[in-house]
Amino acid sequence: MTQKPSSDRPNSGKCPVMTTADGAPIGRQQSLTAGPRGPLLMQDVQLLEQMQHFNRERVPERVVHAKGSGAYGTFTVTNDISKHTKAAFLNKVGKQTEVVARFSTVAGERGAADAERDVRGFALKFYTEEGNWDMVGNNTPVFFVRDPYKFQQFIHTQKRDPKTNLRDMDMQWDFWSLCPESLHQVTILFSDRGRPVGYRHMHGFGSHTYSFINDAGERVWCKFHFKSNQGCENLMDEAGDKLIGEDRESSQRDLFDAIERGEFPSWTMKVQVMTQDQAEKFEKDTGWNPFDLTKVWPHADFPLIEVGKLELNRNPDNYHAEIEQASFSPSALVNGIGPSPDKMLQARLMSYADAHRYRVGVNYQQLPVNKPRCPVMTYQRDGFMATAEQYKDMTANYYPNSREGQPAPDERYLDPAWDLGKAIVDRYDSEVDHDDYTQPGNLYRLFDDAQRDRLTTRIAGVLGQAREEVQMRQLCHFFRADEDYGKRVATKLNMNLDDVLAGVNGEPARV
Repeated sequence: MTQKPSSDRPNSGKCPVMTTADGAPIGRQQSLTAGPRGPLLMQDVQLLEQMQHFNRERVPERVVHAKGSGAYGTFTVTNDISKHTKAAFLNKVGKQTEVVARFSTVAGERGAADAERDVRGFALKFYTEEGNWDMVGNNTPVFFVRDPYKFQQFIHTQKRDPKTNLRDMDMQWDFWSLCPESLHQVTILFSDRGRPVGYRHMHGFGSHTYSFINDAGERVWCKFHFKSNQGCENLMDEAGDKLIGEDRESSQRDLFDAIERGEFPSWTMKVQVMTQDQAEKFEKDTGWNPFDLTKVWPHADFPLIEVGKLELNRNPDNYHAEIEQASFSPSALVNGIGPSPDKMLQARLMSYADAHRYRVGVNYQQLPVNKPRCPVMTYQRDGFMATAEQYKDMTANYYPNSREGQPAPDERYLDPAWDLGKAIVDRYDSEVDHDDYTQPGNLYRLFDDAQRDRLTTRIAGVLGQAREEVQMRQLCHFFRADEDYGKRVATKLNMNLDDVLAGVNGEPARV
């Protein structure tokens, strides 16, 4: 019997020689067998290595922000804000810092379509000379909850029902109707801003309140904004649904292709700044906690200050290595930028880095995409995938030590103390004494009539899939934000307005 030609292409000498992961050259990539029809041999280490690696190729997908795209770029300072912060990468107009960005949908799995109605993630890693700074935000300035105890429960409602394994609108609206603080984000999500046409055409927000610290040790509170220089463009429902049927990777394709064409997308970074005295006055005048993630700071009171320009100009060479393994955490802070009393931020400082250590590995910061561009001097040791590169000049693996030339703290990098006053530790109710209706009502009143009609049509379309008691509970929130808001949704749910108004006036928002 004549043997068929080998599928291996002969190497003319112009190609590099294929090797095993250990570097041993491979002569032919076919299984080693006892005769042409015989069984495989355990000594075929090339085949075994290939199968073993294949079984381990996938890391667990992110619990949230599973579907994403990314690119590299530069950040250039365009305005001096050194009076607010001593962050080294912001200390000179014209200074450039390398950045990697990752954009994503939030609730969808890795196979979800890019054009679905969902919040979008907006994460940046700045490789500064004093360590990595990660800005881990969304394309919205607020979020659904203000208490981290609710976060995991909220995400469960965005995933699949444990019995049916289906997305469940009743589950989603049941939670939102019991959490009035979600109304602001819900209004944004179901507005025309809920389906960006692509990642290049959306704004980014740090959302949380952070702190700036200057050379004098003075602290101010701040919020980060990234304004798309391409302008904001969004998909209406019919166009979005049509796009999903044609291309489930529409945002990934748009970002990658634009960069390949040399059409580099850019954003202008701006900040809002608030002093502690202003924070106290703001809360006294409005009743809004300035550290509440469900609230915005009015631009009229706290205007945007330009800081610099972010440009994305290079696609990754390998998606898995450089984007899927890219790990962003709000705990990656640099000298001059710090946290605030924002409860959600305080929880994220731990949870994000912990998720990366589970998903990618305890030494995820040693991977090239996550590795700082400055020297790393830490006494953390060993663990899965440790490279030990940072240990070469260190003779001690403990501190304090008396050995010459070993890393030691430097008090120049101390942050100023926080004065918490007479703080009492307790499990405070995050829903008591909060105004959760004025800001979403103000947002609704900013929309024109056509935008209001589309918003309420979308809401009714999914809220109508929930139980009637859930619908009624959620309608109470709409009415309290704006009467027209509630009436339009109720009408589109085919509810009797008199019955609804009786419920609004006679029943609490939570049952």
